[in-house]
Amino acid sequence: MSTDVTAKTPAPAPPGKSGSASGDNLFQLMLDGLRRNMRQYGMLIALGLIVTLFAVWTDGDLLLPRNVSNLVLQNSYVLILAIGMMLVIIAGHIDLSVGSVTAFVGAFAAVLTVQHDVPWPLAMVLCLAVGAVAGATQGFFIAYLGIPSFIVTLAGMLVFRGFTEILLEGQTLGPFPDGLQKIGNGFLPEAGPETNYHNITLLLGLVLIVFVVLQEVRDRGRQQEFSLDVLPRNIFLLKLVSIVAAILVVTMLLASYKGAPIVLLILGALVVGYGYVMRNSIFGRHIYAIGGNLPAAKLSGVKDKKVTFLVFLNMGALAALAGLAIAARLNAASPKAGLNYELEAIASAFIGGASMSGGVGTVLGAIIGGLVLGVLNNGMNLLSVGSDWQQVIKGLALLAAVGFDVWNKRKSGS
Repeated sequence: MSTDVTAKTPAPAPPGKSGSASGDNLFQLMLDGLRRNMRQYGMLIALGLIVTLFAVWTDGDLLLPRNVSNLVLQNSYVLILAIGMMLVIIAGHIDLSVGSVTAFVGAFAAVLTVQHDVPWPLAMVLCLAVGAVAGATQGFFIAYLGIPSFIVTLAGMLVFRGFTEILLEGQTLGPFPDGLQKIGNGFLPEAGPETNYHNITLLLGLVLIVFVVLQEVRDRGRQQEFSLDVLPRNIFLLKLVSIVAAILVVTMLLASYKGAPIVLLILGALVVGYGYVMRNSIFGRHIYAIGGNLPAAKLSGVKDKKVTFLVFLNMGALAALAGLAIAARLNAASPKAGLNYELEAIASAFIGGASMSGGVGTVLGAIIGGLVLGVLNNGMNLLSVGSDWQQVIKGLALLAAVGFDVWNKRKSGS
């Protein structure tokens, strides 16, 4: 019995069609990867575009080494607050008191160091403890008494603002000791051979590049091991190249001025530490769980009250750290310090990808959101845009970010 071999053999593709199909498939894979990760990378791309636009509009002034250094120093407190606020929002809550707690801790530090000559390292420890107690107190009312976080932290905003004015008696108090000032204004010391760059900053930049590349490769390998969706190889390589290039540019700019600011090292430690906690620890997964689906988290054995309490305790401690940073930068504590800081932290979290419903967000996203606001502020100042229009533009940026989040979720649902 004969068989028709030719019927089972696929017809050869016309010349030139095979490569085109392969290219189309690769392009489609890249588009699918971008769509799946649009929430994660959308604002990162937006940040790059904003930096590019303002660099062109300011004739390169935005990317001058001195301005980049000032950009880090001026926005350090927002970035610190944004990290804690991102955790609060992921857990499904909000904190309106962080600006007042920031001002209160700065006032407390001034009273300790200026009026009572307390050594600044001890004063820092006491200030961080005071911030943690403030956050824990609010967390107790929210977690264990069931009072909504909006009400509790609104009350906290008023209470700590009043305590600030009581401590300072309505006056500005300063200056701070030199050691404390360096937290907000200091740079790493010079070391190594005589070059045109800050050697320690260059070394730290190289170490950061190696760390980030190894981390990204390891995360990708772990996702593939568990058969999870990963970026296509070409997009992944493009992502690595973009990250390395961005780190190199920032490193060279900082190294060509005074080097890395001390507060940048603090921020780096916070990003690495909190990023690890949220990605790999049980506590981090519990935060996502209670924000994403509280009833299911309770049924799974998550101690939601304890997690909520610790989230607000952590927010208080970070608000205290931000208060020390901004007070040290201004070299004085003022009753009006911290005004609208809570709004900037909340805006940074939402611009960085947090969801109003909770359960969504990353620490890196909070940093990106804070940098978007910082670059907008700095760029508009360089262009001499009035403060009135600056508020309008930042408000529209926040509305666009949240609108994009809603649109993205609806599209994913459909």
